[in-house]
Amino acid sequence: MSTIESAPPEVHGNGAVASKKLEISRYFEALVKLSGSDLHMKVGQPPIIRVKGALQPLKAPAIDDETMTRLCMPMLDDRRKRILEQDGGADFAYVTEVDGVRWRFRVNLLTQQGSLGLVARRVNNSIPNFEGLCLPTTMERLCHYDQGLILLAGVTGSGKSTTIASILNYINRTYRKHILTLEDPIEFVFTDDKCLINQREVGQDVKDFAIGMKHAVREDPDIILVGEMRDEETFMTAIHAAETGHLVFGTIHAASAPTTIGRILDLFPEEMHNALRSAIANNMKGIVAQKLLKANGPKAEERKVSRVPVVEIMFFDVMVKKLVLEGRDDELADHIRKSSRDGMQDFTQSLKSLIDQELIDRKDALEIAPNREALMMALKGIGTT
Repeated sequence: MSTIESAPPEVHGNGAVASKKLEISRYFEALVKLSGSDLHMKVGQPPIIRVKGALQPLKAPAIDDETMTRLCMPMLDDRRKRILEQDGGADFAYVTEVDGVRWRFRVNLLTQQGSLGLVARRVNNSIPNFEGLCLPTTMERLCHYDQGLILLAGVTGSGKSTTIASILNYINRTYRKHILTLEDPIEFVFTDDKCLINQREVGQDVKDFAIGMKHAVREDPDIILVGEMRDEETFMTAIHAAETGHLVFGTIHAASAPTTIGRILDLFPEEMHNALRSAIANNMKGIVAQKLLKANGPKAEERKVSRVPVVEIMFFDVMVKKLVLEGRDDELADHIRKSSRDGMQDFTQSLKSLIDQELIDRKDALEIAPNREALMMALKGIGTT
């Protein structure tokens, strides 16, 4: 492979690092040209990209320690180098041009077994709407609240950030409001439409999350995106913002909508759980749990989608609030299943819908179904309500 001359990084006002054709840019270019979603670089392996959900190695030599350092370190400014050294990892956004088009990537630089490694996610240049993401139309309900907390649940790489971006852009096209985001790092860059949108990156625009949220409530936002709920402080700050009249969006690592309640409680000591249940019941508007599945049905190519979200939706109606307050979380899943007429759905109902739309293969759906028997019955028209 030919060598591209390295140049020092430029840090732009949006916090992203842009390169004057750093040597590593060739791998980002390959990711874009092969329509991949993620780039993985590990010492001892060739670069690997994820295409349509599957990992595929590039036709390139295995990377050694010296090469990895030479490729990755020019992307970091002094602050990120300190973070990498202190924490063993650093998150940042990186921008480079491919055939004259600027592309943005969410990068995690990490150390493993004493060596540098890199994982980068390609961020779409445009923010797709609900139809383009194959999301259920009931998701629009989440865009019309004036106050409260809405969480997107799922593992890393399940499309949570894209779904939230789609929700915020719907609001941007529909209402005249002030949207404030606090991100680490900024992923999707929004263009003001009807809304005024301010995006702040932790470490770049504000020192840390706590200070950013302290500022946020003084900056007259209608809607706040707080990013990942990873600790007690983040969740309490989000709940406080919701209680004071803001609509707050966040993400959380949880397997399903009902188990998100337990995941939140796990962040706190047991003596706080009753008070938290009250705060959740009174302020939460909805929880959406999401997984990504390869789109290989007859209509997938026609709709130009490679992966589709399998989505569970739990709105906080009177019964959900009652079950949460009384600690009857094990009954939430059954209520979601029985409330499809009210816009809720569980993973089984979502999988059936995607099969009916000919976006996914029945065999693939059965393999990932949380309840294989329930899905088989639903496909036969039994127990779908």
